[in-house]
Amino acid sequence: MEGSYEACAEAAAWLRERLRAPPRVALICGSGLGALAQELEGAQSFDYADIPHFPRSTVPGHAGRLVVGRLGAAPCAVLQGRFHLYEGYSPAQVVFPVRVLALLGAHTLVLTNAAGSLRPSLAPGNLLVLRDHIDLPGLAGRSPLVGPNDERFGPRFPPMAAAYDRGLRRLALSLAPPPLRPRPGVYCGVGGPSYETPAECRLLRRLGADAVGMSTVAEAAAARHCGLRVLGLSLITNEAPGDDEEEEEEEEGAGLKGEGAGLPEQAPPPGHAQVLEAAQAGARHLRSLLVALAPRLAQLEGEHA
Repeated sequence: MEGSYEACAEAAAWLRERLRAPPRVALICGSGLGALAQELEGAQSFDYADIPHFPRSTVPGHAGRLVVGRLGAAPCAVLQGRFHLYEGYSPAQVVFPVRVLALLGAHTLVLTNAAGSLRPSLAPGNLLVLRDHIDLPGLAGRSPLVGPNDERFGPRFPPMAAAYDRGLRRLALSLAPPPLRPRPGVYCGVGGPSYETPAECRLLRRLGADAVGMSTVAEAAAARHCGLRVLGLSLITNEAPGDDEEEEEEEEGAGLKGEGAGLPEQAPPPGHAQVLEAAQAGARHLRSLLVALAPRLAQLEGEHA
């Protein structure tokens, strides 16, 4: 069965036979952020295509490899690429790697992503350290926890009041390089793959979200279901969109002067290539943070979130 405990256990057993040491900290890299794997010492690399039952990454900027090694003294697993609902994967497939890593013995999961700002004060290159999220697909029934519950993963009704570990958040905020201008905030996960309209961004701001993206929330839910501690990091890659009222005023002005007369040209909205470029520009600072974080995270085994 897709995403079943047995399938996850088979993938974990396949990896366990080949690994020199099991990972204790797992990191999932968002678009353009997979270069973190270059920091691992004694790295072993596995293509997703070779691991039993693993889905395949289809999005540019997601290499589709699991790299296991050490960051300092910390045994870590880095997933260079994740899976998304918009690729056609089910929620269970999206979180399959999270459950496999939990079965391998990981106790802490770091989720990174490239996200769009919903606040003028949150600029490209800034880091949002997640204190909470809004899971729009999950609220609509597209949660990885929907369906028969397997108690070997976790309880039927896992609490999400503290989905993102407060201690890990404080640690990340204290260690983040100043150029990232780190701040805590709320991430909103959407289904994608289209970027949000100005009206949708305005709605998400009113819901209390600071940034928006197409990943992370399902992985966080599955990780908490498995009892993992979770740290979420959003590298901001594009500006907050313009306000609807301003656009409406411009359109009304254009109507008085004749269609399109006198209107300034607007820059095209960011596409995936621009998101990757912005993510790669800030990735050096994010790698520095994760290299400093990993040994501290590996020491947290046995502590409760």
